[in-house]
Amino acid sequence: MWQFFCLTKLNTHKMKKINILTSSLALILFANLNANAQIKLSDIFKKVTEKQSTTTATGTPTTFEIGQGIKEALQLGVSAGADRLSVKDGFLGNLAVKILMPPEAQKVEKTLRGIGLNKLCDNVITSLNRAAEDAATEAKPIFISAIKQMTLADATNILLGNNDAATAYFKRVTTSELMQKFSPIVTTSLNKVNATKYYSDLTSQYNRLPLVKPVNTNLTEYVTQKAIDGLFIEVAKEELKIRGNFNARSTTLLQKVFGYADKKKS
Repeated sequence: MWQFFCLTKLNTHKMKKINILTSSLALILFANLNANAQIKLSDIFKKVTEKQSTTTATGTPTTFEIGQGIKEALQLGVSAGADRLSVKDGFLGNLAVKILMPPEAQKVEKTLRGIGLNKLCDNVITSLNRAAEDAATEAKPIFISAIKQMTLADATNILLGNNDAATAYFKRVTTSELMQKFSPIVTTSLNKVNATKYYSDLTSQYNRLPLVKPVNTNLTEYVTQKAIDGLFIEVAKEELKIRGNFNARSTTLLQKVFGYADKKKS
């Protein structure tokens, strides 16, 4: 009897172990199946999302989407361009927009450098560029305002126009206001950075030389125009970037709108 009891106890213990082992294997199997299911579901969701994204970024945009896409692109472009120019060395360190001596003073510069007055010439050039950098801080709000006032027809013409269509639009609608805004800022800045004094010293030195024709320049007008020209050069760079560089189209809307333009032009 005792032997039967012990044997029964042993068998029961073994059965418990078997049940525990079976349950553990079942749990592991279920977990693996669940993980595989999650991976498959994840793959499905990923493919659906990619398909939706591709579909959204292609096709023919509505007139409203064209308007919004162009405004988004131009806002990014003018902000980047204005920000680059409105910091120290934004003009001075950029050969494409650096302001040199006024044309009528370039002979003056050459003559004075020839007699060792390099520092005086360098001071004038540096101060002219510093004045333009100050003025450039006022450019962004003017450009943004022009973008907000843009019509849907303007946006479509820009999208399907020449590679400088947006820059041409800005020149047409902002130049007058930029001149009005920049002029007093440039005047103040020219005095602040001693540009007026440096230029006066430079022309005085030159005008003392025998047999030279006196030079007079309206520095405010010259620097204001050069500052505006520099802004448009930077805006044109940004326009070319977003038209020609797919990676610069940072949103689905930009990809759709400019992808449509690419197809229309090809």
